[in-house]
Amino acid sequence: MRLSQEKRDKISEQVLSYLYHNFPSQKFTVEISRELARDEEFIKSLMLDLKKKGLVIDIRKNPQGIDYSRRIRWRLSNNAYSAYKQL
Repeated sequence: MRLSQEKRDKISEQVLSYLYHNFPSQKFTVEISRELARDEEFIKSLMLDLKKKGLVIDIRKNPQGIDYSRRIRWRLSNNAYSAYKQL
């Protein structure tokens, strides 16, 4: 079943809102999908779309600087945070 672009946009807004309320904390894809009760692969595809638009930043290293092999953490970009803060 395919979702309309309108529904994808609404879910993307929920993701951005969740990241805004947890800023500057960085959330794993699985945490975001669990919070929004959505499939992890679906959320990952949304996150990659949001990254292309410059709204989120992916973090592929842990705090010690070691690359994650299969996980990605996400946070709002500074521009997106500023825009949300003005609302």
